Amino acid sequence: MKDRLKACIDWLMARQVDYADCRLVRRESETIRVVDGVVEAMTRTLDVGVGIRVLVKGAWGFAATAVTTPSELQKTADKALQIARATALTLREPVHLAPQIPYIDTYMSPCLRDPFAVSTDTKLELLMAACARLRTSKKIRKAEASMRFYKTGKLFVSTEGADIEQEMIESGAGFEVLAAEGKEVQKRSYPNSHGGDFASAGYEFIESMNLLDHTDRVREEALELLSAPPCPDTTTTVIINGSQLALQIHESCGHPTELDRVLGTEISLAGGSFLTLDTLGKLKYGSDIVTINADATIPGGLGSFGYDDEGVKAQCTPLVQNGLFVGYLTSRETAPVIDAVSNGTMRADGWNRIPLIRMTNINLEPGTWTAADLIADTKDGLLLDTNKSWSIDDRRLNFQFGVECAWEIKNGRLGRMLKNPVYTGITPEFWNSCDAICNRDYWHVWGVPNCGKGEPMQVAHVAHGASPARFRNVKVGVSK
Repeated sequence: MKDRLKACIDWLMARQVDYADCRLVRRESETIRVVDGVVEAMTRTLDVGVGIRVLVKGAWGFAATAVTTPSELQKTADKALQIARATALTLREPVHLAPQIPYIDTYMSPCLRDPFAVSTDTKLELLMAACARLRTSKKIRKAEASMRFYKTGKLFVSTEGADIEQEMIESGAGFEVLAAEGKEVQKRSYPNSHGGDFASAGYEFIESMNLLDHTDRVREEALELLSAPPCPDTTTTVIINGSQLALQIHESCGHPTELDRVLGTEISLAGGSFLTLDTLGKLKYGSDIVTINADATIPGGLGSFGYDDEGVKAQCTPLVQNGLFVGYLTSRETAPVIDAVSNGTMRADGWNRIPLIRMTNINLEPGTWTAADLIADTKDGLLLDTNKSWSIDDRRLNFQFGVECAWEIKNGRLGRMLKNPVYTGITPEFWNSCDAICNRDYWHVWGVPNCGKGEPMQVAHVAHGASPARFRNVKVGVSK
């Protein structure tokens, strides 16, 4: 296949293109979902194909094929070339790519136990056991447990001489339980909602979750929520646990720092960004303790890789430094707008999609507090845990999040559980109210395998490192 892709590159170079790259993607995936002790889904898929980008007279052309014979690849390259030539006729501004080292390299994500080599019986036994333990009360109406695995191989070659091979394995699992009494329905999840937690790792990551050790607690919390009082409508101090804070980072920092979104070239899905070019290096995004980095080099992070889909090496880029907004997520095309080079965030959802600027691991760096000291230092407030819903405007400014549950904090101690909590805010005001962050002992990189962007929709696998943090004067209430 490498020889075939290089033959395409040679064919395109002979036609004096500005630039071209060929990207072979082979993705194997597996999903298993058990609901109330019944196997609801069990799928295994294999998808292979090649995407070809061509730049001619400053205009892009793209074509893709699942047929990888030499003749079909050349036909696809010619199609991309013709699209680029046609696009150049109506071009407003030519594309200028930031310079890039043409790497020749290989990369493999860390994996101790290949999940595709683990028997289906082993996986089902664990999921069935989790559901059985969750269903020990008549008030439990639904128990669901699931696993998902991905194995992705990529081969990238370009007219600049890049030659990169990568293989990445990703694993994830989780469970959730619904409790009901009368008209009241409540949910609790572990280790996170929306499918659980994910990492660039093998089956050892599933084993490290110790799913069965948490079923009793999660079930009992769901039952307790049925009779818990509602969250009060007030303005108070909140401590947000890591999994919910990860989604907060995703929506109010990750998406608005995507430079294509800022420039308006990718705006149709979920809107633009308040982090306009005039705010770079000037906006006080958060308090002095808030530092947020985009780091694609973290071992095990779902947003980690060796190289992006433009052949740019994975790296760590500061986005917010001691509260000051200092950086964007960029591509080779957008980086020159801010007199920079790409920081390696271009990724495509498969071989038949063009790369877009996507989040990597967007991390709130840890602070110095222990969780116990943070609670003890809080006279009056709420501890918020596990996402339930979210909403944010098309500039990523005004947001509202619902969480599965909250606990009162009174005089430095956790009190009663509260149901249906929501909190709202305005992004810079919210992050400037952050006055404490827990230390690295509580820091975890939460995998998010369902980040949507683009038309047609592309789904990216990203992650967010976070530990519990405290925010002052936050508006909270109850969802109806």
